[in-house]
Amino acid sequence: MTIGTRSRVASHANAGEGDPIRVMVVDDSAVVRGLITRIVDAEPDLKVVASVGNGERAVNHVVRERDVDVVILDVEMPVMDGLTALPKLMQADPGLKVIMASTLTVKNAEISIRALQAGAADYVPKPSASQEIAGGSGEFKRDLVAKTRTLGATRRPRPGRSETTAKGATATFSAQRAASPPASTEFRGSVAASGLRSPSKTRPDVIAIGSSTGGPQALFELFRGLPPKSIEQPILITQHMPATFTAILAEHLSRQTGWRCTEGKPGEPISPGCVYLAPGDWHMTVRAEGTQRVIQLDQGPQENFCRPAVDPMLRSIARVYGGRALVVMLTGMGADGQKGSEAIVAAGGTVVAQDEASSVVWGMPGAVATAGLCAAVLPLPDLAPYVEKMARRPGS
Repeated sequence: MTIGTRSRVASHANAGEGDPIRVMVVDDSAVVRGLITRIVDAEPDLKVVASVGNGERAVNHVVRERDVDVVILDVEMPVMDGLTALPKLMQADPGLKVIMASTLTVKNAEISIRALQAGAADYVPKPSASQEIAGGSGEFKRDLVAKTRTLGATRRPRPGRSETTAKGATATFSAQRAASPPASTEFRGSVAASGLRSPSKTRPDVIAIGSSTGGPQALFELFRGLPPKSIEQPILITQHMPATFTAILAEHLSRQTGWRCTEGKPGEPISPGCVYLAPGDWHMTVRAEGTQRVIQLDQGPQENFCRPAVDPMLRSIARVYGGRALVVMLTGMGADGQKGSEAIVAAGGTVVAQDEASSVVWGMPGAVATAGLCAAVLPLPDLAPYVEKMARRPGS
C-alpha cells in the first residue's frame, strides 16, 4: 500500500529559515501514514511533503527531490524495509535526519537499535490499535512532534547565527583545543560565557550518565573508548527509551564493548566495574543499606515528560554518594538532568558534558553547560579519556 509523493516544494538549498520543516512519512500502512500526516500537518512549523509506502520509494524521492529535512521511517515494509533504506537515504542526503518508527516488539526493538547505530537520529514507538491509533493523541503525538521539530531545526542555522556557529564548531574553541587547557578546567564547545567549575579533588565512587536523542550512538562510542576493567567504579545510565528497547540496548552494549551491562533490578547491590541501565518506564535511583548501595526502581510520575528520567537518578546519587560522583551528560533533547546536576554540584561532585558540535541535539548537555554546572565540555571522543583520568586519579 503506497501513496505517491505530495506536491513538490523548493529544494532544501533554497529554503529560508521561516519555511516549515519538511517531513517524509514512510510506512506500508495507509492508516499509519494518514495518522502521522495529520499530526505533523497540524503544526504550523511542520509540513509533510511526501508520503510513501516502502523504502525504495523513499530513496527515489530523496534522490530526485532533495526537499526533505526529516524522515519518519517504518521498520518492516515490503520491497525495501527501513533498515535497508536507511544507509541509502543518508547517502543520498548526508544531512538528513531519520526517526525510526516501530511497534514495541523484541524484533523491532532489535532492528531499531541497529538503525540507531547505523545513523538514525532517534525513534518513536508506534501506538497499537488498543491505544486508539486513529486519535493520534497523547504521548505518541507529543514525542513525534517534539523530535521532528528538534531534529528538523538542526538542518538549518537559527536566525542570527552563522552555519558554523549553529553546528557548534567555532574557530575560537578549535584554537583552545589545540592549546594546553588549564589543569582544572577544559572547554571544547560553543558556549563559554557561563564559565566552568573546578572538578572535585576526590576520586569518584560512582559514574552516572544521562542521555536521550542520539544517546545510543554516543554510549557505544564512549564505552568503546573505555576498555573493560579500565576503571573500577560502577556506572549508572539513564537513557530515554521505552521498555523492551532498554533490554536490547543493554545486550548490545555488553556484546560490542565488553562491559557487563544489565538493566537495573530492584534491590540489586551496586558492584564495582558493572554498568546498570535504567529499564524503560521505570525511574532508577540509588539507596543506601548500611555500607551497601543498591538499585531502586519506581514508577513515580514522569519528570521532564520522561520515565526513566535522569533527574531522579542524579538526586539520589547526590544523597547517597555526596561529592564522590562524576556525571557525564550526553546528547539529548530537553533539559532533563539539569536539576539533578545542580544537586550533584551542590554536594561537591563533578559534571561534564558533550559539546554541541558532536551532539545530535545539544539540549541536555547544553542545559548543564550554559547553567555553569560543568567542569568540562568536550567532544564525544574526548569524554572517555577524561572519565578515565578522573576515575583513576590519586587521592582518597
